[in-house]
Amino acid sequence: MFAVIRIGPTQYHVKVGDVVEAAHMPGTVGTTIKLSEVLLIDGQGRTTVGTPVVQGASVEAVIEAQHRGEKIHVRRFKSKVRERRHIGFRAELTRLRISAIHA
Repeated sequence: MFAVIRIGPTQYHVKVGDVVEAAHMPGTVGTTIKLSEVLLIDGQGRTTVGTPVVQGASVEAVIEAQHRGEKIHVRRFKSKVRERRHIGFRAELTRLRISAIHA
């Protein structure tokens, strides 16, 4: 059984036991959260597609970590003026472990 869920602007294809790195979500490590934006569920020989979400469906996930991602370096250079600029960015991420899919 698998599901397609939406967390923020991103869609994830998940099944029970998967680990997902998503955009930062409020909560502490070890708490269980309920994700209700389920776009598709497939299991037991049938597929349910939502319009846009499947009514009554949800996915439970446990927050494993709240951390920051890899650093992204943004460099800008303007020729003739010899202007250089460097910016670093690290996204706040949440690691989720999918514990249950409810249809």
